Amino acid sequence: MQDLQVEAAPAVEAPAAEAPGPMAEDVQVEADPRAWASTVELYGFLPIRLTGTTTIRGFSADTDLDLGDVLSRLQWATSVRGSVESGRIGLLTDLSYARVGDQATRTTSRGRFTGNGALTAVQGMYDLALRYRFGAPESALGKPGQFSVIPYAGIRLLQARLDASAQVRGNGDRGLRVEREGSFGRTWVQPLVGTQATVFLSPKLRAFARADVGGWGLSGARDLSGNAQVGLGYAVGNNTDLNLSWRYLGIEYDNGLSDRPSGYTSYQNGVELGLKFFF
Repeated sequence: MQDLQVEAAPAVEAPAAEAPGPMAEDVQVEADPRAWASTVELYGFLPIRLTGTTTIRGFSADTDLDLGDVLSRLQWATSVRGSVESGRIGLLTDLSYARVGDQATRTTSRGRFTGNGALTAVQGMYDLALRYRFGAPESALGKPGQFSVIPYAGIRLLQARLDASAQVRGNGDRGLRVEREGSFGRTWVQPLVGTQATVFLSPKLRAFARADVGGWGLSGARDLSGNAQVGLGYAVGNNTDLNLSWRYLGIEYDNGLSDRPSGYTSYQNGVELGLKFFF
């Protein structure tokens, strides 16, 4: 019998299956770089040590207080920080006001008199600056290694009100006693430059630092202020951080008048505790 030959039909190539589209939950939408973002931080600064000298028309009062002294004499304190940005450019502010009264002090007047006195001090510091962010947006949560560096420049408004009274005893043989009172009040503006930085150590834990300086003698013979701060922040929610840091704050002012010198210095270092919200 003649062999039958059956020619196989050419194979039809099946159309390649399309890759499945991404599930809705896998789609990541990048944040609009032009979107607005902001932060608000409520904080309290507790100086472990506060030293300084107040000079009112040539009469000087020295202050040396520890944390217990500061807390027992503190009459009022308010402090808040905030920032707002669009893209990488924004504004920041840091507002603080404190009033301490009835401070027992050691007083001197050009080294010729010693005695005891009281000092009531009001200090306000109000910063407003333009900032630019390098790195990731500020947030409560982040990937380890995620960082931001934010330099800023602006103005610092300082408010000081100082009232002193003293009973002064002369160091000579006559035992001269003098009662003196004086007050000093001034509000002035300083140029301000600084920077702040943050890096995440874990998704919830971050390290941060801040430093700034203002003044450079533009408002008096001696006119300088500065901050230095370093600490840790821990996320207690998706948009909230609890911050603990060490901070140093220094202010120096002198009007430069030889006949009626007035001014003061204040140096504080201690612990700052803050609650920061991210919006």
